[in-house]
Amino acid sequence: MTFPEPSAADREAFLRLVGRPASGRFRVVVRRRDGAPVVIENAPHLDDGTPMPTLYWLVDPSLREQVSRIESLGGVRRVEAELDPELIRVAHQAYERRRDALIEDPELPRPSGGVGGTRMGLKCLHAHLAAHLAGLEDPAGALVATEVDLGVLLRVDEVA
Repeated sequence: MTFPEPSAADREAFLRLVGRPASGRFRVVVRRRDGAPVVIENAPHLDDGTPMPTLYWLVDPSLREQVSRIESLGGVRRVEAELDPELIRVAHQAYERRRDALIEDPELPRPSGGVGGTRMGLKCLHAHLAAHLAGLEDPAGALVATEVDLGVLLRVDEVA
């Protein structure tokens, strides 16, 4: 698969939401009904060939803030304790497989790890929620989704 270039409008939205230009190609996989990006899917490599371990990135400011609050209250440890470690491991593997399927140049250094570059356990609930919203089986993201206000999201693309 050749990873698409983002539209000019999506590049502008990324700059506004993240505060800097994108360093690689991405596509919006979840939007708000008004068209604002919520989750982007990143190409496995940045434009300079650097591996990009974060396949799904939560760029919606409201959701980022809500998840940050959950994390600040010990949410990573709490969610990890609530889930079977095998389910988390399977989610990491699915994430890695999806990212690996998008690699265009096998000669470049390969991104590693699962959700957000993690190999085991949980590190970033933002990345897990993004993976869940993008359509991957991610029990941590599914649990976080029950604790945030998803508002009026519109799924853009099938990912799997």
